[in-house]
Amino acid sequence: MIQEIQQLMRELPTESTQQAVGYPTLFTLVALGSLVPVVPTGALVSSAAVVAFHQTSPLSLLFVFLVASGAAFLGDVCLYWLGQRGVRSKNGSKWLSAITRRAAPERLAQAQEKLTDHGGTVLVLSRLIPAGRIPVMLACLLSRMPLRQFARGDVPACLAWAATYQLIGILGGSLFPEPWQGVVAAIALTLLISGAPAVWRRVRARFGPGTDGATR
Repeated sequence: MIQEIQQLMRELPTESTQQAVGYPTLFTLVALGSLVPVVPTGALVSSAAVVAFHQTSPLSLLFVFLVASGAAFLGDVCLYWLGQRGVRSKNGSKWLSAITRRAAPERLAQAQEKLTDHGGTVLVLSRLIPAGRIPVMLACLLSRMPLRQFARGDVPACLAWAATYQLIGILGGSLFPEPWQGVVAAIALTLLISGAPAVWRRVRARFGPGTDGATR
């Protein structure tokens, strides 16, 4: 598998061709991943940052940052607008139902409490905490936050998110001489960060206070 990735990276097209194809592809996938939260957008941004780090153009990293943050913002605003239509409708909507299904009740309760205490500033942290974006967005929808107010809070959130995952990619690109090595490292790190909270919750649920065994 590693040899196949290495061979693929060595056969990449020229730098100008990569940029002409890569930026629109990155924008499309990140926007789609923000709208339909199944695409690992963090890993995409980190991988793009690794490739940009090894390119000769000094603006490559800046373009990755602008494309990723802009696509994330567009996807968030579209999803929030679709969710608003469901909140206002008596019968709801499939988009609101999809958002609700992806927000665990305990996470939603925490998001609602933080939204009450800190207002729109909680949006900035929502994108930096794995699996935190959807519960906070649903809390904003249920509180009837206007789209304009949500968009104002989402701008710094998307900028901070893009910068964070781009730094992960830059770190992977600086540690390894070959781009494919940095891509593998960046993807592994982003997946680890994304999956760690879920693993921690399962461990707490299984071995936390009140469970059978040593806690009795």
